[in-house]
Amino acid sequence: MAQAEQPERLRPEHRVSERDVRQLMGASTPHFALQLRNRIRRLIRDLPPEDPARVLGEREIARLDRLGVTGEVRGEQAQDGMRPLASVDETASPQVNPNASRR
Repeated sequence: MAQAEQPERLRPEHRVSERDVRQLMGASTPHFALQLRNRIRRLIRDLPPEDPARVLGEREIARLDRLGVTGEVRGEQAQDGMRPLASVDETASPQVNPNASRR
């Protein structure tokens, strides 16, 4: 997952929409969560606070922060006497660097 954005979304005449945010949300897995968070943050940064795309984007950014830190539990069906393993620490809270990817 690259941090690069689709060129048509970067054009000044492009009106950012909820659809743009949803397209980025579609690939949200723990592995890509923080990259997607950064792309959504860049996408909505110039929108007014009440814009529906910004509201959706901010909600998604919060979810991606949690997903990127807590990950997902895998192996829910323990096999051969092995217990399920979490991909990362489920009790951790997101440690967000407010200056990360604010270009």
